[in-house]
Amino acid sequence: MSDYYEILGVDKNATKDEIKSAFRKMARKWHPDVNKAPEAEAKFKELGKAYETLMDDEKRSTYDRFGEDGLRDAGFNTQGPFAGGFGDLDEIFNSFFGGFGFGGGSRRQDPNAPQRGDDLRLDITLEFEEAVFGLTKEVKIDHLETCHTCNGTGAKSGARPETCKTCGGRGQIQQTTRTVLGHFTQIVTCPHCHGKGTVISDPCPDCRGEGRKTTEKKVELKIPAGVDNGSKMRLSHEGDAGINGGIAGDLYIVIHVNPSNYYQRDGVDVYTKLEVSPAQAVLGDVINIKTLDGERNVSIPAGIQHGEVVKIKGAGVPSLSKPSMRGDHIVVVEVKIPTHISNEEKALYQKLEQIREIRDSKGSIKERVKGVFK
Repeated sequence: MSDYYEILGVDKNATKDEIKSAFRKMARKWHPDVNKAPEAEAKFKELGKAYETLMDDEKRSTYDRFGEDGLRDAGFNTQGPFAGGFGDLDEIFNSFFGGFGFGGGSRRQDPNAPQRGDDLRLDITLEFEEAVFGLTKEVKIDHLETCHTCNGTGAKSGARPETCKTCGGRGQIQQTTRTVLGHFTQIVTCPHCHGKGTVISDPCPDCRGEGRKTTEKKVELKIPAGVDNGSKMRLSHEGDAGINGGIAGDLYIVIHVNPSNYYQRDGVDVYTKLEVSPAQAVLGDVINIKTLDGERNVSIPAGIQHGEVVKIKGAGVPSLSKPSMRGDHIVVVEVKIPTHISNEEKALYQKLEQIREIRDSKGSIKERVKGVFK
């Protein structure tokens, strides 16, 4: 059976203030929006039951004498205040304590104070080579801009804001809330003027009283060399305009890069495949290939094996942190075996095979002779 005192972490002689303080502390720990543990929801509901019981003198007296079963036998509801769900933690504190949130007391932000504008996100797509070498690109975005007609006041030219009749210019009103613990009166933001204390009866026709309006603007992006798929950039103060003279938000650029049909990128290195004939693999060759910097001759050493690589130093992707440093272009050699050959080619392969067999047989005879004289 649950011990309500143990759940709240208080002793049996705890005062109501001590119980309140303990509930705030434990609620912050176990509220499901804060704690993602599987048992958090059940523990939070237990906290509600414990708090509701111990804060009611009659319930507490019954519980102390007969426990949880005694509460049920006496006809008390033992489901707790959160049996049907629970809301935001600040809402719970406001309801139970008249406005004590995470900071221990409610604080009203001055709605007439400067407020920073919202940040915006823009996704752009680049081709592979554009991401490698960077570029300057002009884009268009829609954002909230301070209305130039009213200079952000929201009022029509010549008009002035009027005192809000709902709150009398205070920006706040008293609100009484009925909870399981009784009626609680608290101070809330005026829903009519949204805390400003004034309302605009004759709004600006351009922004409709908002003080900001949606406008399209051009932004020049300087994409640095070496960006990759998923890279992000931040442009300060290119987001939505602030309120009441607050600074604008930022614009975040998220970069997507189309894959190349030729190059495979791995960090600052790029990989390409190169098919060579058996003769080129045996004898070696100089082959012209495409690189990020244009056509280039690559030396294939004699005797190279299928899957081995040839590196072209400094021909890869520039480093974002140090553009003068570049990765490598790594050429993966694939020996291609012909499937259709002429009679002349067949005769030559047969001759090569005969030479190989003679060579191998001579080697085996030498090994046997060496074995006799050991």
